[in-house]
Amino acid sequence: MTDEIFRLTPRDVRAKELPVAMRGYDRQRVEEFRAEVADELERLTRLNQELSDRAKSFQEQLRTFRERDKALNDALISAQQLRAEVREQADREAQLILREARSEAERLVETQRSELHRLADEIAALERVRRVYLAQLRTMCERQLAEIEAAEASPAPGSSGDESGRAGKATPAWLDTLIKE
Repeated sequence: MTDEIFRLTPRDVRAKELPVAMRGYDRQRVEEFRAEVADELERLTRLNQELSDRAKSFQEQLRTFRERDKALNDALISAQQLRAEVREQADREAQLILREARSEAERLVETQRSELHRLADEIAALERVRRVYLAQLRTMCERQLAEIEAAEASPAPGSSGDESGRAGKATPAWLDTLIKE
């Protein structure tokens, strides 16, 4: 029987009047049985209501749990997607940093190479200047040495008796050489 067909309440059982017939059932026992049936219907009705309430509570809890489960699954999926996006972003940033670092390193190496070439050129130029200076110094020293040797080889002025009005002052040989020229 379904709920739509059978709707008998404890009150219906208690209020039901059964006709008296000849040679019928014991009236008192029938009344006792009706009372038992009514009590049992009351108990079953209460039990049914309690079970119905519990079923509604369980359905509500189930709905809540399903909503939480869905929210947790959505959050998990979002977290996984976010993790993947963060990882991809970190990989892209790492690649960019590496490219920038390599570019900076290459730039620094090229700068140092060019500085090295500049310094090598400067050292070569300084070496040329040094050689020229030393050659000029050598030439000047050789000239001076030649003048010293010439001065030593020529007689001292005033020793030959040529005074030419200088009142006994001797002229250095190098000055005489310049005067003669």
